[in-house]
Amino acid sequence: MMKFRFRRQGTDPQREKIKQELFAFNKTVEHGFPHQPSALAFDPKLQLMAIGTKSGAIKIYGAPGVEFTGLHNDTTAVTQIHFLPGQGRLLSLLDDNTIHLWEILSIINFPNFLSLSVPSLSLKDNQTLLQDQITHSLPDDYRCGKSLGPVEALQEHPQQSGKILIGYSRGLVVLWDLSIRHAEQLFLGKQQLESLVWERSGNLFVCSHNDGGYSVWAVTSGSTCNHQPVSSTIPYGPFPCKAISKILWRTTQAGSPVLLYSGGMPRASYGDRHCLTIQQDKDHVTLDFTSRVIDFFTVHSVEQEREFDEPSAVVVLLEEELVVIDLQTPGWPSMPTPYLAPLHSSAITCSCHISSVPPKLWERLVNAGKAQQSRQHTHRSWPICGGKNLAPPPKQQELLLTGHEDGTVRFWDASGVALTPLYKLSTANVFHTDCDPSDDPQDPSNDPDMQQEEEEWPPFRKVGCFDPYSDDPRLGIQKISLCKYSNKLVVAGTAGQVIVLGLSDERSDHLVDVSVVDLLYDREGFTWKGHDRLEPRSKPAPFPPGFQPLVVVQCLPPASVTAVALHAEWNLIAFGTSHGFGLFDYHRRNAVLARCTLHPNDSLAMEGPLSRVKSLKKSLRQSFRRIRKSRVSGKKHCVSEKANAALAEQEEVAPVQRRIEPRSADDSLSGVVRCVCFADTFLRDGTHHGPTLWAGTNSGSVYAYALEVPGVGSGRVCERGGASESSVCVEAVLGKEIQLMHRAPVVSICVLDGRGKPLPDPYEASQDLAIAPDMTNAHSVLIASEEQLKVFSLPKVSAKTKFKLTAHEGCRVRKVAMVVFSSTAQEDYSEHTLVCLTNLGDMHLFSIPALRPQVRYDCIRKEDISGIASCVFTRNGQGEKNMLEFKVKEVISRHLKRFYLISPSEYERFSLSAKVLTEPLFTLCHSLSDVDESLDLSLAGQTEEPPSCLSSPILDTPLDSPLSCADLTLDSTAELTVEDVRDFLTSVDEAENNLKNIKEEEGRSTGILIN
Repeated sequence: MMKFRFRRQGTDPQREKIKQELFAFNKTVEHGFPHQPSALAFDPKLQLMAIGTKSGAIKIYGAPGVEFTGLHNDTTAVTQIHFLPGQGRLLSLLDDNTIHLWEILSIINFPNFLSLSVPSLSLKDNQTLLQDQITHSLPDDYRCGKSLGPVEALQEHPQQSGKILIGYSRGLVVLWDLSIRHAEQLFLGKQQLESLVWERSGNLFVCSHNDGGYSVWAVTSGSTCNHQPVSSTIPYGPFPCKAISKILWRTTQAGSPVLLYSGGMPRASYGDRHCLTIQQDKDHVTLDFTSRVIDFFTVHSVEQEREFDEPSAVVVLLEEELVVIDLQTPGWPSMPTPYLAPLHSSAITCSCHISSVPPKLWERLVNAGKAQQSRQHTHRSWPICGGKNLAPPPKQQELLLTGHEDGTVRFWDASGVALTPLYKLSTANVFHTDCDPSDDPQDPSNDPDMQQEEEEWPPFRKVGCFDPYSDDPRLGIQKISLCKYSNKLVVAGTAGQVIVLGLSDERSDHLVDVSVVDLLYDREGFTWKGHDRLEPRSKPAPFPPGFQPLVVVQCLPPASVTAVALHAEWNLIAFGTSHGFGLFDYHRRNAVLARCTLHPNDSLAMEGPLSRVKSLKKSLRQSFRRIRKSRVSGKKHCVSEKANAALAEQEEVAPVQRRIEPRSADDSLSGVVRCVCFADTFLRDGTHHGPTLWAGTNSGSVYAYALEVPGVGSGRVCERGGASESSVCVEAVLGKEIQLMHRAPVVSICVLDGRGKPLPDPYEASQDLAIAPDMTNAHSVLIASEEQLKVFSLPKVSAKTKFKLTAHEGCRVRKVAMVVFSSTAQEDYSEHTLVCLTNLGDMHLFSIPALRPQVRYDCIRKEDISGIASCVFTRNGQGEKNMLEFKVKEVISRHLKRFYLISPSEYERFSLSAKVLTEPLFTLCHSLSDVDESLDLSLAGQTEEPPSCLSSPILDTPLDSPLSCADLTLDSTAELTVEDVRDFLTSVDEAENNLKNIKEEEGRSTGILIN
């Protein structure tokens, strides 16, 4: 017997060049809400908002599409952020008492986000104000030996920049003149101070206190000490109230000012509420949030020539979401957010990406989403509008679908930088839940208890969409499948429910059909110990426009659904659980197949994910059996191990591959179905092709069924005497059963046509949306397990090629996708590639069907288990004229991007294509006339050719960074040579204009106060 040794092939320069033109790993953008926000700031001149986080990140947002991120050197919490209005600068104060200056620098058409090391950021001489200087000015009866406490608030005079208002914790407020270093006026408060705010004219200010009240003080030039405020109010008294942490006073032309403050709730009744109150004359609303208020600001007029503030909106940063209230519309409704939407409004349980969405489907989804917006929402333009988005409109629309723990599916616009919510589907009204025992779902507008609650005091109004609590954990969505051509959607849940939905533009009241599929019908001795199934409603239920349920398939036992597949052209759905898999014809409401995959020792499969009671006696019995078995077979194992070692020394393995360790056949949960798929291929013989169903399990078993679908296939329906399609049912016959030698879990199954390309999606070939598959040559099937990739020929199912991916350090395949990568150098050149993600967080790319390794990238930290588990491959085709084959392909497409969760509230997008990146592209205009020439600048993310607008640079940041999009390191300085800045040097005319602007601005001091 001859042995063929694997030889390491030399590097082909031409092939390496092609790889560089096809593949490139880049971190692009982040979607969602920043994790653990801790600070908020707003630049009223540039219309930019900044959010600081506890991990030391600063994220800046403007108009939709204008966003970028900076990262401090240390992962220290950002406690305060302050903009220098109109200058593109901001100061950040960290929890370690360090102050950092950030700047958005624009030098000739090359703006970038820079970090500055500022030698001049030091204390000014003779400007430090000690507490003793204030104490000597106090009356003896107010001083009485007590300390003034820490400084709680600093506010600059709105009309006189040389005067500041200093508030001490004890209640004292001092108006200090910086020019003469003297206390101009003292306001002797008696309550503990929390915050201060000036009125626009500077004639009065408002301070809030820890007893839940606020006071209005008048600033007069006559008296030095002011003992009594103009007014003092406890809005929710007289009972003890919580502190008002922040208060704002905004003037309006109508006469009555708008008063906004957070906190102040009665301790006994509503001390656990997170509230923000808005008052104007007789209008009074208490906004009730589900998470803690971090900070808030108003968008109002700041021009000096304006007499009134005229606030247009209030922006509230909460711990878990951002809420914007329209202050110009009566009733103060909330605004829908174009970005920073809380992805985690309910915990994300699964996700799915759809590329090249047809325009008709997109329009219907947008209309359904608009119909869902209640009267509490306004349609005014977004108030944070800084910068100009220069990114071209997307050539195609992309959808990101997220399934949640509360039984909802949310549709997001993932076409660009901003992730915008489009539509929300709820499945809770299909079933009875633990919190809704009634058969008829109540309309909140007709509920008398709700109306009575609205009339109580304080006048609460629920605002925001973050709701971490689920009415029933069985509603959780586990799998999603959408056919973008037939508008059919399948969602599967935790309690074995599989719901088929269709898109409708009209409201409907109907009863949903229910079919039960028992996956253990031919098994005896198994008892389900998990949760009960969800009970469907027995009466018609109302369903709004959008996706409406057509039929519910209930699996028994009601275990969580682990796999689902939809073939809308055949009207079939396939689903799998930990007990087996089934096939259902939703057009004829007929269960076609139910196959049990349980092993006799699969005891854990009967527990269920929500079961809290486990048999201790059974666990102990199993443990003793394992110990006894290991003792008895110990000697046999020693002999077999020596034989295996000798055999292994003789075996030659490819250098990049590793040996696979066989698994036991009686491992727990071996019957879990990991994947199901449909394919039109050759299974019975090599001349007749037809519909097939494939299913892979946790024990390495693959089942292939030949399907007889009326009207589909090689004329098999005609053999039945011309029976009509409506009277003929779908049939399934077991064609092949494959058992992988090492029993590794099957992750994915993909059938390849005669050219070695994956088969098109349903409707694509029949409607000429893609090139028809090659049915003349032999097909093959690619089976990806956790340990290896293997290609089998069809219909004989003989092994053609394989690649062993398992390494001794524990490498396992977690995600697999089939992609087409286009070249950056040649428009007509592309390659089919298999992309797989492992449990170590690295990405491997292979050619198909040869399975030759192409490139490998380290993408996610191996410790980030949730990030690896939540990774979603996106297959995003462009559809150019000379590439009609891939115009609207979803499975086969041009560029691969992917999403994964970097926190419970954020997705990060990667790109593996060298051709297209989804990244911010915008411009930002601001004045830099006050730049100090002595500052050392560190330019981050330089490129050879300066772009014409601001874009977040893509840097090689460490994988353990909590951020990825344009991560920039603060306090890193470097020397710049003339060659480095030659492209950015100004012309003579521009230099003269800059000098002129500097002279005009020299007289004005640009300081900022941090408290």
